[in-house]
Amino acid sequence: MNDIFDGLAAAFWLVVSFDPELIEISLRSLQVTLGALVLSCAIALPLGTFLAIRRFRYRRLTISVLNALMGLPPVVVGLIVYILLSRSGPFGVLGLLFTPTAMVIAQVIIITPLIASITHQAMRELWAEYHDLLISLNTSQWQRVKTLVWDGRRNLLTAALAGFGRGIGEVGAIMIVGGNIDNATRVLTTAIALETGKGDFALALALGFVLIALAIGVNVSIHWLSRTEREGRW
Repeated sequence: MNDIFDGLAAAFWLVVSFDPELIEISLRSLQVTLGALVLSCAIALPLGTFLAIRRFRYRRLTISVLNALMGLPPVVVGLIVYILLSRSGPFGVLGLLFTPTAMVIAQVIIITPLIASITHQAMRELWAEYHDLLISLNTSQWQRVKTLVWDGRRNLLTAALAGFGRGIGEVGAIMIVGGNIDNATRVLTTAIALETGKGDFALALALGFVLIALAIGVNVSIHWLSRTEREGRW
C-alpha cells in the first residue's frame, strides 16, 4: 500500500513541477491526435453529410461498410500502414515509417469511419427537416452539404470529440508505426505502456493523469463552446 501512495505522490510531483519529459510527450500526443483529427474531420464531415442527402445505387452498402469500419482493430490498421510504409512497401521511398506522420496516418484511418458514421446519423435527421426547403431553393449538392454542416455544427462537435477520444487513447497502431522512439515518436499511451513494463509507476501514473486531464479538458471545452453559442442566440 505504501508503494502505491509513494507512486501517487511522485506522479503528482512530476505533474505540478512540469517535468520536461512529461511536457514533451504530452505535446507530441496532442500534435499527433489533433493533426489526425483535423484531417479526419475534413474527410468525414462532408462524407457523412453527403451520405445523408444523396441517394445512389450502393448507398446502403457504403453506409454498412462505413459502420463496419468503426470496429477496425487498431493493431491491424497499424500492421497495414507499417507494410505500406516499410522499405519494401509501395510508399517506403517516402521514409515515413517511425515518424509522427505515420502515426497521424494510422489515426486518420482509425477515427475517420467513427466521425463519418456519427455525422451521417446526425445529418440524416437534420436533412429530413431541411429537405423540402433546400429542394425548393434548387440548391446544389455542395450547398446542401455546407448548409447542413453549418446548422448541425454542435452535433458535429460531438462527432469530432468522439474521434479525439479514440485517437488520444490509441496505443496498438501507434506503437507499430511509430516505434515508441524517445524524443521522436513517444506519446502518452505508448509511454505509459513502456514505463509500466519498466516498473516506473510514478512516471506511468503521471502520464495517465495527464492523459485523463487532456480528455476531460477537451470535453469541457467543447461543451462550453456549445453552451456559449446556444446562450448567444437568446
